[in-house]
Amino acid sequence: MPEAAPEIPTRLLVHAMVREDGTVDAGELYTIAGTLGMSDQQVRLCIKRLVAEGRFTHEGRGRKALLRATADVTGSLAPNVDYVRYAYQQDHGHAPWDGVWHLFAFAIPESARAARDILRDTLLKLGAAAVQGGLYVSANPIEKHVEAQARHLGILAAVTFLTSSDLRIGERRAPTDLASELWPLAEIADRYDRLAVLAQARLDQLDQLDGLDRLDRLDDTASPTDTEQLTIAIELAAEFTRAMEPDPLLPPELLPQPWTGAHARHLAARCWARLLEYQTVAAADNHPRPRLFSLYSDVIHHAAPGIRDDMSGSTRYHRQ
Repeated sequence: MPEAAPEIPTRLLVHAMVREDGTVDAGELYTIAGTLGMSDQQVRLCIKRLVAEGRFTHEGRGRKALLRATADVTGSLAPNVDYVRYAYQQDHGHAPWDGVWHLFAFAIPESARAARDILRDTLLKLGAAAVQGGLYVSANPIEKHVEAQARHLGILAAVTFLTSSDLRIGERRAPTDLASELWPLAEIADRYDRLAVLAQARLDQLDQLDGLDRLDRLDDTASPTDTEQLTIAIELAAEFTRAMEPDPLLPPELLPQPWTGAHARHLAARCWARLLEYQTVAAADNHPRPRLFSLYSDVIHHAAPGIRDDMSGSTRYHRQ
């Protein structure tokens, strides 16, 4: 699959540029936007909308302006830590499937349609799939989350929880066959393929930038520029989120092997490890850094065993 630049909405770019002190430097914002192919007018209009919505305040004019976030707006780029942790546990073989299917059934009247829709969306977001009307199945134990939502909505009495190790839909009963019928595995794999291609391309780019920089500098402190690092980080965060959010995190036992999701997550973690090491070196100048890097430090923490093994031969890229 050839590399394709990820689609990054202008609003998401502004959110990604929020620094640890809650500010966005307009000059940096316009520079990164241009690198990503966005026009100045596109950025100006987005800033105007965000200020009108009360998400940011605006001080100064043009590229010398400073935006201040009125709340933490980086959530759209921040992966759920528990979700990411579980994904890497699966990738490392630490979360084997016990062969149990978790089922949820409900019959909620039309008068409580809003609550019914919220419960259905919650189940889908947690990775469950619809078996038929009002019946959903998950390969992961998500009962406590479903119960908490149902209780909050006041419809817990209408929800039935059950488990089975003998699920059959029509003639299908093999777990891998059921998984391929219930979940859009090809679509999920396509998103991870795009993440893998991007992450590998950016790793190659970092290697090349390091090599070129060292030709000009005789020490071993060379690194890509701040603009290059941040551009890569934003692209990677956008593609990682796009791949992870709709992933039901099925156990490896239910997926085609080798699974592209595990490969893509590993490459993404390697790329983040490189970027975070540059940030660690640059932190000594006390320049405010984008909050994006601290958000993704947890991703590297949970992927650390695989990253350490992969980089064990490197003297430049290592974790303390």
